[in-house]
Amino acid sequence: MIDETVEEIQEMQTHSSSVVAVNATRALEDLLDREFATVEEYVRALERNGTVLRRANPSHASLQNAVREVVSDVSDADVESVDAAKERTQETIDTVISRVESGKRLAAENAVEHLEDGATLLTHDYSSTVLEAIEQAVEDGKSFEVYVTEARPRYIGRKTARALAEIDAVDTTLITDSAHGVYLEECDRVVVGMDCIVDETLYNRVGTFPIAATASQLDVPVTVLGSASKIVTEGFVFENEYRTGSEVMPEPADGFAVENPAYDATPTSLLEGVITDEGHHEF
Repeated sequence: MIDETVEEIQEMQTHSSSVVAVNATRALEDLLDREFATVEEYVRALERNGTVLRRANPSHASLQNAVREVVSDVSDADVESVDAAKERTQETIDTVISRVESGKRLAAENAVEHLEDGATLLTHDYSSTVLEAIEQAVEDGKSFEVYVTEARPRYIGRKTARALAEIDAVDTTLITDSAHGVYLEECDRVVVGMDCIVDETLYNRVGTFPIAATASQLDVPVTVLGSASKIVTEGFVFENEYRTGSEVMPEPADGFAVENPAYDATPTSLLEGVITDEGHHEF
C-alpha cells in the first residue's frame, strides 16, 4: 500500500492536496499488519516509510506535516510494546486525518457566504475544497456560472468541469488556460484552492499566478480556499516539482529543452483573501 501510494502521489493520480495528505497518512496503516520483533524495529520502519512518503512530493505542505506528525508522535512516545506502538500509530493517524478532513469541510462552509447567488466564478485546476464550497452553496439555494481552466499539461481542470457539470444549479464552461483573460471580464470572483501559503506567497498549480495577476488588473477579487494547516509560518521550505517534459510534448524535443513546473508562486498582495476553517482573512 505504501509503494502504491508513493507511485500515485508521484503520478499525481490524486490531485487534491488534502486528499494526498489523507492517503499518505493512511498508507502508514500498512505497517500495522506487519510483524516486528521490538518497538525500536517498528519505529525505524515507521520513520523510514514516513520519509519515503514525504519524498514522494516535497512540495505538499499538508502531506509533509501530516506524515511527520504521525511519525514524531509515535517516535517520541514511551511505549512498552509493539502492540502499544501500533495502537498509538492508529490513534494518531485517525486524529490527523480527522483534522485534515474537518479543516477542509469547515473552510468550505465558511466560504459559502462569500459566494454570491448568481455570481460568475472562475476556478483553476482541481480543488476538493472549492468543489465542496460550491456544492454547499447550491444546497443553500444559490446558483452560479463557472469558468474552469484546463490546467495543462495534465488537464486536471477537466475533472473539475465534469464534477461541476453534475450540479444542476451550476452552468459550467471549460476554457483553455491562456483564455482566462478573455473570460475574467465576465467574472465576479476567482476561487482557487491552495497547495500552501508560506510567508507572503501562495503556492498552487502552475497557471495560478497569471490568473491572479490578470484578475488584479481587472479588479476581480481572487479568493483562496483551504485548511488553515496549509498556511505555514515556519519549519517548511517549498520545493517546486519539475515533471517530465513528455507531458507537454509527447514527441522528442529536437534541439530545445522542455520545462514543466507543477506549481507557481503568487504574491498574496494579488489576492483578496483566504478562507480557512478558522474564518476569512483579508490580505
